[in-house]
Amino acid sequence: MGAKRKVQPLFEEPDWSFERLSAAFDAIEDVALKDLGLDVYPNQIEIISSEQMLDAYSSLGMPLMYPHWSFGKRFAREEKMYRKGYTGLAYEIVINSNPCISYVMEENTMALQTLVMAHAAFGHNHFFKNNYLFRQWTDADGVLDYFQYAKAFIATCEEKAGMEVVEDTLDAAHALMDQAVFRYRRPRELTSRELKARAQEAQDYKDRTFSDLWRTVPQLHDGEPESETEKELAERMRQHKLPEENVLFFIERNSPVLEPWQREVLRIVRTIAQYFYPQRQTKVMNEGCATFVHHYIANELYDRGLLTEGTMLEILHSHANVVFQADFDDPRYSGLNPYALGFAMMQDIQRMCMDPTPEDKEWFPEIAGNGDWRGTLKDAWANYRDESFILQYLSPRLIREFKLFALTDDADDSHLRVSGIHDEDGYRQVREMLARGYDPGVIDPDIQVVDVDLKRDRQLHLRHHMRKGIPLAEKSRDEVLKHARRLWGYDVSMACVDADSGAERGRISTADWSDDEAAEG
Repeated sequence: MGAKRKVQPLFEEPDWSFERLSAAFDAIEDVALKDLGLDVYPNQIEIISSEQMLDAYSSLGMPLMYPHWSFGKRFAREEKMYRKGYTGLAYEIVINSNPCISYVMEENTMALQTLVMAHAAFGHNHFFKNNYLFRQWTDADGVLDYFQYAKAFIATCEEKAGMEVVEDTLDAAHALMDQAVFRYRRPRELTSRELKARAQEAQDYKDRTFSDLWRTVPQLHDGEPESETEKELAERMRQHKLPEENVLFFIERNSPVLEPWQREVLRIVRTIAQYFYPQRQTKVMNEGCATFVHHYIANELYDRGLLTEGTMLEILHSHANVVFQADFDDPRYSGLNPYALGFAMMQDIQRMCMDPTPEDKEWFPEIAGNGDWRGTLKDAWANYRDESFILQYLSPRLIREFKLFALTDDADDSHLRVSGIHDEDGYRQVREMLARGYDPGVIDPDIQVVDVDLKRDRQLHLRHHMRKGIPLAEKSRDEVLKHARRLWGYDVSMACVDADSGAERGRISTADWSDDEAAEG
């Protein structure tokens, strides 16, 4: 009987080569697909320099982004911080596309390249392909072509209209980028041919169903009909499909002053904003998924003898830095680390599926002890966003480990009140409060277009629904209104109303500003 052949590690030297990258990728892919059962787009790994990583990092993480001065400003800042050693760079950048492109730095060691390939090319890749938000809102097959088109279109506009005019349009569009997304799925927009056919169909129906008897029906008397103003308002709202939450979309479609190329620039900006919208809602889950995947794959490769102890120690050192959670009184504290919270929740789900406690069985009877942690995690990755994921899966055990509790800040009270501690009611309150902090519907300002009369003063009327008595910051509000006025071409007003009672708490209009203030817009 022959002796068992010893497994050779994938690599032992710290420097990477394309042959080592290929061998490591194949081993990672074997674990990801056959063991974890991940479903991924085809992968494309790109090696870039730190300078290129800085450039991509400064351009919203998109190497194909069109040029803008704000990206250059961020590049200069990030480069200065990086060169002085005050901050590091991301190990990788991954694009939600088909094929999924992972940009990794050439300065990484082979151990780090192994970690980031597992993290990005399989963890993020699986999440992008399977999570319902990305499936609903992004076109992975066409996004690369669209970014190429956008970059080329902006360059053409700069040649024809002038760099300054294009820059002003982009500045204004970027200022409204947070109000440039649809939060709910909309029906497909009809083409002009379809609209014409529908109008003809409606007229044919009226002709077929006309009856002169309706002329004899008594009319409403005084006090019964709506006032003329109410009728006009109702007709305007119907015509413009108001209220509209996507302010930039409304301006793009209805502005009286924009040139066709400017409308296309606005469409590009809001398309990019919509592309990033799912990522804003899934930071904890996305990073938690990718971190769990790279941690599992690295440990599995080590158990198979494919990684040396030195490589594993380097990977674990980088992993520990990624999931480090600073205490509240640590100078480095800036809130909950999404990597730390996401990874801890993924591991906690795995533990509950395989080795549940009586507390787990009480709080999570559907998954506790089911023995299928892979299927449970993949179901969560596919069907939740941060808010609903935390609301569903954050366990009392993790609340204790992270030392979380609930504080109530009442404006009428001079002291903060601890309203949720480590008991059954407290756990639920902590979970609900933490989940709300990841809900864009709560943390983003609720600003809508509510009226515009294109036949009279053409003033654009916005409304801000103020939550918990918290108004918008005046300086940034006024700057955004100036940019909105620039795109609209006429005055813009904003009413601030209480979200609960509907009572108006204030109103501002660019029509009330001085000539100098208005001229800035």
